[in-house]
Amino acid sequence: MSKRWYQENRRDPWRRQAKSKGYRARSAYKLKQIQERFDIIRKGDYVLDIGCHPGGWTQVAVEEVGEDGYVIGVDLLSTSPVEGATIIIGDITNPKTVEQINQELEGYYLNCVISDISPRLTGRYDTDQAISLELSTMVLDAAMPILNPGGSFVTKIFQGVGIEGLIEAAKMRFSSVQRFAPTASRSSSSETYLVCRNKLPKIRKEAEGRTAYEHLKDHLKKLDIVVDYEEEKDNTDTIIGYRKYTGRKNN
Repeated sequence: MSKRWYQENRRDPWRRQAKSKGYRARSAYKLKQIQERFDIIRKGDYVLDIGCHPGGWTQVAVEEVGEDGYVIGVDLLSTSPVEGATIIIGDITNPKTVEQINQELEGYYLNCVISDISPRLTGRYDTDQAISLELSTMVLDAAMPILNPGGSFVTKIFQGVGIEGLIEAAKMRFSSVQRFAPTASRSSSSETYLVCRNKLPKIRKEAEGRTAYEHLKDHLKKLDIVVDYEEEKDNTDTIIGYRKYTGRKNN
């Protein structure tokens, strides 16, 4: 880590505020600002936090749902217990993990799914942006079967080529889809959040029979963008995986 990064991190007001309030990460304030703007979580709600490690978003969700609500956090990484929440270690795209979530819900459906998930970064922006886009789309597909009609979905995305594919897929499933950049995000970051509200009772007719991930792949294909799965197979240890973005095909 560079000396400059260390100094900037120490001066970060959101980091200091998170520490003083007992939040595990500065990112807790991103969810707080999303909540303040869109009111996605209400008292008594059932909420799933995908990619919950280290637990900052889960802490905020517990505060918002109150005593009558229920919060589940899921992550591949071991996450310390959060008071008032259930933590599951697992891959959200693995049916066994979804089965475990359903067992915890005991027949109830979720009112809100939130995700500040981030893949293992390579340091190459095009690659990292493409990996994150793919991951967020897979999270959307995983959330849909267990999210109540009228429910909300929030996920992090990075600005770049192809994000319209995810946005289009979300609009087939929710009546309101907006991008929002919290002021708690670092000024140097290109991250933004996709806030999807009021899940439709049925997917729009033009998207029937297709997952959001399939929609994204079709969108990327139209842009002549390919993701090389075979080359990265040896480095993939989960169903979510970490893919290599190979850029535009040569004509």
